[in-house]
Amino acid sequence: MSPSSEAYLDALLDLGSFVSWDTRIEIASEDPGYRRELRRAARTSGHDESILTGTGRIEGRRVALVVGVFEFLAGSIGTAAARRIITAIERATAERLPLLAAPASGGTRMQEGTRAFVLMADLARAVSEHRRHGLAYVAHLRHPTTGGAFASWGSLGHFTAAEPGALLAFSGPRVHATLTGTRFPEGVQTAENLSARGVIDAVLTPEEMRATMARIVRVTEGRDRRPVETTPLPRSPADGTDWASVLLTRDAGRPGLRELLARATDVVEFHGTNEGERDDAVVVALADLGGASWVVVGHDRTAPAPMGPAGLRQAQRGMDLAEQLGLPLLTVVDTAGADLSPAAEEGALAGEIARSLARITALAVPSVSVILGQGTGGGALALVPARRVVAAQHAWLSPLLPEGASAIVYRDTAHAAEMVERQGVGSDTLFANGVVHEVVPEPRPAHLDPESFLAGVVGACVRQLKDQDRTV
Repeated sequence: MSPSSEAYLDALLDLGSFVSWDTRIEIASEDPGYRRELRRAARTSGHDESILTGTGRIEGRRVALVVGVFEFLAGSIGTAAARRIITAIERATAERLPLLAAPASGGTRMQEGTRAFVLMADLARAVSEHRRHGLAYVAHLRHPTTGGAFASWGSLGHFTAAEPGALLAFSGPRVHATLTGTRFPEGVQTAENLSARGVIDAVLTPEEMRATMARIVRVTEGRDRRPVETTPLPRSPADGTDWASVLLTRDAGRPGLRELLARATDVVEFHGTNEGERDDAVVVALADLGGASWVVVGHDRTAPAPMGPAGLRQAQRGMDLAEQLGLPLLTVVDTAGADLSPAAEEGALAGEIARSLARITALAVPSVSVILGQGTGGGALALVPARRVVAAQHAWLSPLLPEGASAIVYRDTAHAAEMVERQGVGSDTLFANGVVHEVVPEPRPAHLDPESFLAGVVGACVRQLKDQDRTV
C-alpha cells in the first residue's frame, strides 16, 4: 500500500504549507450496515472520506491537490468523495491553479452502486474544463489505482506518473480472476510495465514527483515571459557543396536534440502517447530554453530505431499540449527518415505524417521549427511547417535519402551527391525559396564547436518567437 495521505503530502509539499479545502461530510446513508462501515472507516483512518483536497506549496509555488485516502474503505469513490473532487477541481479552475491529482483507490464504491459510478463522467467534465483554461493537470497514480479512479480523473493528466511498483488496473486482479478464472500475467498491471508501453509518462517516488511538479509549474507559469533579444550572427557565405553538408550532418559527434535540451533550465519529458504506444525516436518535453517556456517536439538522432507511426502520434500529443497549455511549440528536425517497415505501413505511417502536417499548421499558438541536421522525407517534413523555420547552415531537407533519390532516377546509389545538388536541399536554397526564415551560421562544423553552435540555434529560435509576438 502507498504511504498514508499525510506521509505523501509531507514528502510532496513545502513544510507546513498544506491548507485544507474540505468541509465535514456527514453520513447520510439509509443503510445501517453501510453507516457502520463508514463510521468504522472514519475511526480507523482519521478521515471523514476517501479524498482530501486543498492547496500547498512546492518550492514556494502554490498548487491545488486532490489526494486519495486508501485507509478509508480502500480509497473507494462514493458520491460524497466524487463531489469533493469535483468541487476542488472547480475551485482550482476558478483560482487558476495547477492541480496535482494523486489517487489511491480501489475504484467506485460498490455500496453506492450506479449513482456513484455515473459521477465518473462529471469528474471527467471538471478536469476537461480545468484543462480548457490552459491550466496544468498532473496525475501521480499511487498504489493501487484501479477501476473508476483510473478510468476517469486518474487518466486525464497532461503529465501522468505513478509510484514505483504501483498496481494500475482498470480490471482489478481479484475481479478479473473471479470472473474469468484466470490471472493476468505477472507484471502486466504495474507502473513499470505501463510506463514502458507508453500508457504513463514516468515512474516517480513522491520526492521525485515533487521535483517534477516544481519544474512543470515553473515552465507553465513562464508562458508570459518575454525572453531577452539576441543579435543574429552574420550569415556565412556558402561553403562547400550540399553533399559536404549531408556528410557533416551524419557525423556521430554532431550535437542534436539531447544536447539542445541540456541547455534548458527546466526540462520535463513526456513518454509515449498515453494510449499504449511509445517511440523513443521522438521526444516530447516541457522546457525553459533561452529564457522562454516551450513545448519541445523533436527527433532524437541517438535513438536505436527510426521514427514510426507511434512517434508521430507522440508528436501530435506534443502539439496538443502546446495548444492546451498556451505555450509556444518548438520542433526539432534531425532524422535520416521514418521507419519503412511493413509494421509502419500497417500502423498508418502515411496517415500520421498527414495528420501531423495538418495539426502543426493549424496551431493557434506561436511555433518555431529548427532543422538541426538531417531532414529526410515525410518524417522530417511532418515537423517542419511551423510559423517560423530556422535551419543550421549545414542542415538540409529532402524528399528522400539522397541514396534513395539516386536509386529512383539512376537505379543505383552512386549518384547520391549529384541528386543532392540537383534537388536544392541545402539551407541557402531553402532560405532563398522562403522555406527557412533564418540560417544559423556554422563558422566551424557543429561537432567541432557544439557550444557556439547550440547558442546560435537557441538565439535564432528565440528571435523567431519574438517576431511572432510583434506580428500578433
